[in-house]
Amino acid sequence: MWEIVSIIAIIAIFSPAIIGIITDYKRKTLKLKNEMLKEEVKLEQIKHENYLLETEKMRLELEKMQLENKNRGLLNDPNDEMKR
Repeated sequence: MWEIVSIIAIIAIFSPAIIGIITDYKRKTLKLKNEMLKEEVKLEQIKHENYLLETEKMRLELEKMQLENKNRGLLNDPNDEMKR
């Protein structure tokens, strides 16, 4: 009988500490996951901005090439033929 009472007493004494450790661990883990998600969102935003910049750069380069070729008479613009 005393053995059961002593086991219950030990559990009652140490369980709050163990629960506190587990709770603290989970809280820190969730905080780290939250920070990781924020960093991933920032990274995706940067990737998207980079994509937009590269797309705009390629569009401008294409326009420049088309103008250069048109000035040289190498490229026939389909719109020019329709105007004739």
